[in-house]
Amino acid sequence: MTDIRVWVDGARVPSDAPAVSAVDHGVTVGDGAFETAKVVDGTPFAVGRHLARLDRTMAGLGLPRADHDRVREGVAAVLDGEPIGFGRLRWTVTGGHGPLGSDRLDSALTYIVTAVEHARPPASGSVVTVPWVRNERSATAGLKTTSYAENVVALARAAEQGAIEALFANTRGELCEATGSNVFVVTDGVLRTPPLTSGCLAGISRELVLEWCREDGLEVREEPLPMAVLTEADEVFLTSSIKDVMPVSAVDGRGLPAPGPVTRAAMDVWARHAARTAEP
Repeated sequence: MTDIRVWVDGARVPSDAPAVSAVDHGVTVGDGAFETAKVVDGTPFAVGRHLARLDRTMAGLGLPRADHDRVREGVAAVLDGEPIGFGRLRWTVTGGHGPLGSDRLDSALTYIVTAVEHARPPASGSVVTVPWVRNERSATAGLKTTSYAENVVALARAAEQGAIEALFANTRGELCEATGSNVFVVTDGVLRTPPLTSGCLAGISRELVLEWCREDGLEVREEPLPMAVLTEADEVFLTSSIKDVMPVSAVDGRGLPAPGPVTRAAMDVWARHAARTAEP
């Protein structure tokens, strides 16, 4: 993984070099936040919105507000040099040095920024549902924390079944989200997505799809959706920073048009608006 560009607390370091303390609270208990943005032709997308969400996660964790200038310093460092044609930019901010338990020390935050070339996502993909649920009442519901083991397990289950994503219900049996994506469904010609009260992450791409589709006159609703909607939906698509708007070709083996007409309209809306600026 030597092609990954890494910056830690003010310096570029080799990707395979030790750079974070073994007692960093992000390492020991996952006490930290992160953001992922796509990079196109060397330019990151929606950095301002990602920084705003970082603030919300840090506040939700009870950590100090991250220094945006420090993050931007790291972003500039890893994007310096040969432009990345298409890639993934990630910054992580942890609670810094801590004890081996869940209590915290009054430590300086740790800043990590990485960037790497990334294969462009496929035109569509299948998804599966998994038996585990999101807890919409969790202390970290809706926060983009570094505690991602649950997602690793679920995505591995999806990969075993030849799918690109796994879909979670919440504890109420409602559709929530995927491991690293938000989900939209189309029924009766209307675009629908779970509300934030479902426990899903407030995805940046989700946010932009809602804004841009409404601006362009597409009917889109945020509303609680039973998991059974996946057996009835005419179309399904995912949104994420890397996928943008990705049509789903099958859910648990049930084939779907990929894209269907409403998904195609949402893709066209995305393409038109996203082409205008890298800082929507």
